Amino acid sequence: MNTTFLRRAAGALLPLALAACMEPAPNVERNLGKAMTDMRNAQIINPGAERNTAVPNGLDGAAAASAYDQYQKSFKAPEKNNNTFLIGVGH
Repeated sequence: MNTTFLRRAAGALLPLALAACMEPAPNVERNLGKAMTDMRNAQIINPGAERNTAVPNGLDGAAAASAYDQYQKSFKAPEKNNNTFLIGVGH
């Protein structure tokens, strides 16, 4: 009786054991990581930007440094508002 049970159990488990050894479907492997690659590529505005050797338009160094200094100073000494009517308005 035990041998019959063992033969049937082995016969039933054999297909499961063989299925575990199979390779994944080609569709799964082909699209693996595609969503991440698509998201990364969607964030790139100009993929050939490294080949562009033209000088960029914008601020020169002195103007940029001055603007940055003014920005930093705005946090050290904020403007005083002497109008008491505006205290608490807009919160």
